Amino acid sequence: MRLLEQRILKEGKAYSEDILRVDTFINHQVDPELMHKCAREFASHFRGQGITKVVTIESSGISPAVLTALEMGIPLVILKKQPSKVLNDNLFQTMVTSFTKGTNYELTLSKDVIGENDHVLIIDDFLANGEAVTGAVRLLRMAHATVAGVGILIEKSFQPGREKLMDAGFEVYSLARIASMAKDSITFE
Repeated sequence: MRLLEQRILKEGKAYSEDILRVDTFINHQVDPELMHKCAREFASHFRGQGITKVVTIESSGISPAVLTALEMGIPLVILKKQPSKVLNDNLFQTMVTSFTKGTNYELTLSKDVIGENDHVLIIDDFLANGEAVTGAVRLLRMAHATVAGVGILIEKSFQPGREKLMDAGFEVYSLARIASMAKDSITFE
């Protein structure tokens, strides 16, 4: 999506070959018009596939995911990064390693919101190594749901996430695919 690429070039900050900050329009401050256009693109691409719910991981994926769900007229489910103190006995849980933070966290899904009749679209802000989406898939499989595909705002194509997800049989639709990055330099595919 050319509009997103232009915004990344204008306001994104590449700090190294691995770290890209987009906190002025996606992660910290959100440009709702840009996110709405991204959501329309996701909804258009995945329309007609029998999708019943959109799923994202808190927190940066929420804005594009909620707008995608709105465009598709279906519910949004947010996977939590910390177990609930109230619902601990009613959760699916899995451990995920965060590439960006270099830490592990417990990803959780309430058993009440996803079931075997759900066909799910996963939306997230970044795809690097694919660990977050793989964790989401594990939770959805525990709930016996199926995955229609994965929508990503920004993919770091030079990292193994896409290949890992495609090898597992998932369609990956990324709006901006970065071929390489270095300090103050971003090249798109």
